[in-house]
Amino acid sequence: MFKRVPGTKDILTDEVYLWQKIEEVSRSVFSLYNFREIRPPVIEYASLFNRSLGEFTEIVQKQMFLVRNQEDIYALRPEGTASIVRAYIENNLDKKGRFAKFYYIGPMFRLERPQKGRLRQFHHVGCEVIGSASPEIDVEVISLADKLLKSYSISGYKIKLNSLGCTEDKKKLTAILKEGLKNKLSGLCADCNARFNHNILRILDCKEKACRQIVEGLNLREQYICPDCAGHFSEVTKGLDALKISYEISPHLVRGLDYYTRTVFEISQENLGAQDAVGAGGRYDNLVAELGGPQLPAIGFAFGVERLLLAMNSPGSETGLKNLVFVITLGDEARAQGLKLLQAMRDSAIPSDTDYEEKSLKGAMRLANDSGARFVVIIGENELKNNAVMLKDMSSGTQKEVKTDGLIAELKAAIC
Repeated sequence: MFKRVPGTKDILTDEVYLWQKIEEVSRSVFSLYNFREIRPPVIEYASLFNRSLGEFTEIVQKQMFLVRNQEDIYALRPEGTASIVRAYIENNLDKKGRFAKFYYIGPMFRLERPQKGRLRQFHHVGCEVIGSASPEIDVEVISLADKLLKSYSISGYKIKLNSLGCTEDKKKLTAILKEGLKNKLSGLCADCNARFNHNILRILDCKEKACRQIVEGLNLREQYICPDCAGHFSEVTKGLDALKISYEISPHLVRGLDYYTRTVFEISQENLGAQDAVGAGGRYDNLVAELGGPQLPAIGFAFGVERLLLAMNSPGSETGLKNLVFVITLGDEARAQGLKLLQAMRDSAIPSDTDYEEKSLKGAMRLANDSGARFVVIIGENELKNNAVMLKDMSSGTQKEVKTDGLIAELKAAIC
């Protein structure tokens, strides 16, 4: 018997509707902010991610799925931003107006140890805004993330916020860390010792208690942010305050990718355990130019769909019955009438189904319940004589006789 590849997941019919809910809600909310969908390929040249993410990031070093042929090395995309920027440049979208808002929904791939909320094939809902350095767009993007989470009926989340400053500020921070940590390496974990030489900023968000204590003792914040970047970050926080969006300043939040500058943020949810991030993002003001495009600032974020589903299944989440009408017919004449009703309901955009296994009434009712139907329509001998159906509400358990020619209107009023 064949089995799925470790770190992948079959999305079965019982949970697909939750995925559809996230996708539908996402598209609806993105449209409110005038974002337009973009769909880049899942396979890119590996060099795109080497260049954008950083040669010594953990994704590039350890987690990329690589595909080699005789001439080239490709990678299944580990994240969406680099692909969006590549598509923006290659298709000359800056010529149509430099300011652009994109969103995307799709699979990503990272070769890492599978665990709860972290798979080798996972899915992102994300967005990118290219062409504005205004702190107001930072505020809009973070408020959009907040709006999406509320629209998914997710609560108990926390927005963590920081500024990395500009490229020069990041160089200052790197120098400060080198000087401050060079005599403390023995107290750092093995991963942070490796990061010291290749990706020292990642030490700031290490989860090891000993590493965090050493970093907290460095008192970093006011040592490296230039006045211009400090002013930008102040405007971002003022904008969030004006919109009454809750956040907390997290001075050691850096994110793990080299392209981030200025505003970075991460959103965690209290019920997810150690891997508590549902999404993250930030500014990448130099990436467009670094990948061969014009010098344009940009910002974006992504949610992990699997993480969103875990958060949605936490206390306080809502699921409920589907707006499905299940038709049960008793006898050949009733079945002929049932087929006509199914067609009429579907023509009226009412989801409907029936029993094709010729089960007993009890068995068909069990099938309707297992299908998550909101209503059951029963047609038997008495109903045929009365030109009616028996309509049962599965949530309340109540039932009543409804004339056949009034059924569609009755269902529309109840469902809509």
